[in-house]
This record gives sequence, structure tokens and C-alpha cells, in this order.
Amino acid sequence: MLKGISPVISPELLKILAEMGHGDEIVISDAHFPAHTFNDHVIRADGLPADVLLAGIIPLFELDSYAIPVIMMEAVSGDVLDPSVEARYRKALHYEGMIERISRFAFYERAQKAYAVVISGELAKYGNIILKKGVTPIL
Repeated sequence: MLKGISPVISPELLKILAEMGHGDEIVISDAHFPAHTFNDHVIRADGLPADVLLAGIIPLFELDSYAIPVIMMEAVSGDVLDPSVEARYRKALHYEGMIERISRFAFYERAQKAYAVVISGELAKYGNIILKKGVTPIL
């Protein structure tokens, strides 16, 4: 165990976050997401809600400041989004900026190009989110 790193961040996830470069994306998916279909680099975080993972990731991860760094799936025609999902994710990320909403199939394409997919235990419908990594500031 390391000091200052949330215990929800597994060694494998910590390694992935450190390996990622500026502009790389990571998907934090809900438990229903077909991650293995779209990406070869899949990490499991069963039982952990996505907002708990996001809260553990954000102290270690600079969001991109040159593009919209948070992307979520929009509802399929006929479905309705639960606004509490976005609210939980914003709170976990301490993020008040713009969130890009993209179609289900555009999200799948983005997941194919992502550096990795983390399958959370999130059960909320449309509980998938992509984070785009930025440049870590010099301390």
C-alpha cells in the first residue's frame, strides 16, 4: 500500500495511469459494458461504483485542458438519462466543465482506441465515462 493513493486503485490501474500520455483516453465502464469486445487492455474493478473509482483516479490524473476531457454516452432514442449519474461523476471528479455526449456506437469506437478500459461494478444505465489525460503540471 502506498501513502496518498486510494485503496480502490489497483497496482495494475496505477501502472496504466502512469503509462498513459497526453491525449490518451481511459474508459471507466459500467458493469454491462462489452469491454473485451472493444479493447484488448481491460482491467476489472468489480464491485466498485464508477464514481468511487473516479474519485480515486482524479488526484493522480490531470484532465486535458486542450479538448473536452470528459465524454459520456448519450441515451439511445426512446431512453432517458438519469441525471444523478452525471452528477455523481462530476462530484467525484470535482469537475464543472463541459461533458461531451456521444452516441452509443461512437462511444464504442472511442473505446476501441482508448488506452484501456476499466470495468467497474457500476449498475446505472449509461454509466460509462471516458477521461482524456492532460499534461501533468510541473510541481
